[in-house]
Amino acid sequence: MERMEALTNYYTTHNEDARLTAKRGMVEFLTTIHYVEKYLKPGMRILEIGAGTGRYSHYFAQNGYEVDAVELMECNIEVFKAHTENGENITVQQGDAVNLQNIDSDQYDITLLLGPMYHLYTDKDKLAAMSEAIRVTKKGGIVFASYCNNDITVYHFGFLRGGFNNKEYHDLIDFETFKLSSTPKEVFALYRQEDVNELMSHFNMKRLHYVGTDMLTRFMGSTVDEMDEKTYEMYMKYHFCICERKDMVGATAHMLDIFRKE
Repeated sequence: MERMEALTNYYTTHNEDARLTAKRGMVEFLTTIHYVEKYLKPGMRILEIGAGTGRYSHYFAQNGYEVDAVELMECNIEVFKAHTENGENITVQQGDAVNLQNIDSDQYDITLLLGPMYHLYTDKDKLAAMSEAIRVTKKGGIVFASYCNNDITVYHFGFLRGGFNNKEYHDLIDFETFKLSSTPKEVFALYRQEDVNELMSHFNMKRLHYVGTDMLTRFMGSTVDEMDEKTYEMYMKYHFCICERKDMVGATAHMLDIFRKE
C-alpha cells in the first residue's frame, strides 16, 4: 500500500478535527500552544507544514499572526477552508512536507512540523521533510517537530490490544528490543528519542526543549474527558510539571522536539 492511498483511507474515515477538541486531545493541543507561545513575538510569520484541518493554524491566525499552511490531503484542506474566519491572515496550499518547492528559503520565524513525521516511513523521506522545514525557517527561527512514541505503542497496541499475538505484525516487531517498524499500511511511523537524536544529528540546530505533549493521557482516556474544570486545571498543572522531566518524558504518546536554526 502506497503512502497516499493509506493516508487517504485514514483521513477520510477519521475525524482529525475532533481529536484535538476533546479534553484528552486538548492536553496535546494546549501543550504545543504553550511552547510555541514562549517564542512568539508580534509580527512573526508562521508556517505550518502538514496542517491537517487547521486547528493550530487557525488558532494563531485568530490571534493576529500571519500564517501560511501546507497540507497533503485534500479532504483536510476542505475542512481547513471551511473553518477560516473573516479577518484571518492565512493561506493554505496543497503540498508534501518532503518537497516544499513553492516556498522560498529563510522565510519563517516559526515553523510547525506537527504531523508529517507521523507518516514518513523511510530515512530518506524523514531527512527530506526535516531538511525542508529547516530550509524555509529563518536563521534563529524555531522549528517544532512532533513524533509518535514507539514505547507507548508497545503498551497500547502490543499488550493492551493484543497486537503482539497477531502474526500479521511479527515482521514489524523486534521482540528483543521491542522496536516497532511501520509501513504505510500501519499509517503511523514510530520513534524513540534516540531515533529523533540520530535524525537531528544531520542538521545544525540547537535543541531548546524535548516535551511529552500528552504523557499518559491516552491511558486515562475518558477519565480526563469527564473531569470537571477544577480537576482538569490541576491535571494540566501536573502535566506541565512533568512533561520535560528526563525521567518522565518517555511516558507519552506524542513527543515535541523544539529547536533553533543556527
